[in-house]
Amino acid sequence: MSKPPFGFGPPDPDKRGENEPSDSGGQPSGAEAFNQLGQMLSQLGQMLSQAGSSTGPVNYDLAKQIALQNLSSSDSGDVQLGFSPSSGGDSSTAVRDAAHLAELWLDAATILPAGASTTVAWSARTWVEKTLPTWQRLCDPVAQQVSGAWVQALPEEAKQAAGPLLSMMGQMGGMAFGSQLGNALAQLASEVLTSTEVGLPLGPAATSALLPANIEKFTEGLELPTSEVLVFIAAREAAHQRLFAHVPWLRQRLLATVEEFASGISVDTSALEQLAGQIDPSNPASIEEAMSSGLLEPQTSPEQKAALNRLETLLALVEGWVDVVVAEAIGDRLPGADALRETLRRRRATGGPAEQTFATLVGLELRPRRMRAASSLWKLVGDQHGIEKRDGLWSHPDLMPTAEDLDEPLDFSERLGDGESTLDGIDPIAEIERTQREKDKGDEDKN
Repeated sequence: MSKPPFGFGPPDPDKRGENEPSDSGGQPSGAEAFNQLGQMLSQLGQMLSQAGSSTGPVNYDLAKQIALQNLSSSDSGDVQLGFSPSSGGDSSTAVRDAAHLAELWLDAATILPAGASTTVAWSARTWVEKTLPTWQRLCDPVAQQVSGAWVQALPEEAKQAAGPLLSMMGQMGGMAFGSQLGNALAQLASEVLTSTEVGLPLGPAATSALLPANIEKFTEGLELPTSEVLVFIAAREAAHQRLFAHVPWLRQRLLATVEEFASGISVDTSALEQLAGQIDPSNPASIEEAMSSGLLEPQTSPEQKAALNRLETLLALVEGWVDVVVAEAIGDRLPGADALRETLRRRRATGGPAEQTFATLVGLELRPRRMRAASSLWKLVGDQHGIEKRDGLWSHPDLMPTAEDLDEPLDFSERLGDGESTLDGIDPIAEIERTQREKDKGDEDKN
């Protein structure tokens, strides 16, 4: 026999006290029912008040609260990253020193100047706090689509009858999404090594951030010195920051493409009705058959497929460029660089449980599936035309390689040599230099 949900059922007559009435046929008296209703509403009100004042399709106050609570027991705070106390102190110093060395090496491998004005060591909790605004931008579109679907499916009479309950249900839906997001962020925060590891500029602009505790865990079992791993990861973070800082269209293009994909998600309410008609409550097997029928699988629109293709290509180009530039910057300076490069390639290409969890929230996997092809293309262009022409392609989105170019990198390189890939009237190097001058002027005005 099933129990009533949430524990708000009638009291067990076998557990009544001697002074309690027992002539109601096992059902609570009017006073008891009223008390139960009061307790339920009180608990609901307390739950809503504890969830914060966040409005919208996702309760981000609750998401942050859950993420930080999940991390509170596992966050080890400041770690020494394998360095002796005499070598300079805490992890923040080690991170800054590694980033400084990485920037010096990168200067010779790319024409893009340093993009981070600040290098910091983050805990997992800090990662959640600093990246939550960007996650909000990414999660809102899909949450709005899903949370509004059931309301749109209601008949007009039902909407009018529901009245204020719709608002309360909206709050409950926001809490449900917030709970999911909080758990996913906590899992991601316990795994990511830098602020840009998922391929998107999640943190504040011009801030290079590494997570020492996670790097320490990642280093275990690699049989490589922690100092080498730290410099290599710092170089990858610094290379990402150079792109995001000096390619003005890149940050907006990446985030807008994710938003475009998520906003196209639709919920087929007619499929729910059809699914309900296939289920026989007395036959559990019918439930399994209905759920495996494919009726609830999301349908990807042509627009979403196009957005997904653009996103995967752009993510691959970013990760491929970083892969090549970091490899050329480090060269043979770090003996274990090749092995570490391959380890990070596989980690980035396959993803972990946290990435898969978040894919269910945003609606897609933020993974550069064609990173190796992009890396080969950037390496070929650099070898044949030099780093100035290679990096100059980032000056305008129309100059960038396409998904088809990843299939035929030799053809792209030949066209580049013939001048067919250069836009009339645009000097890629001049565009990058102009962007840098504008950025420097803006920094001076702020000071």
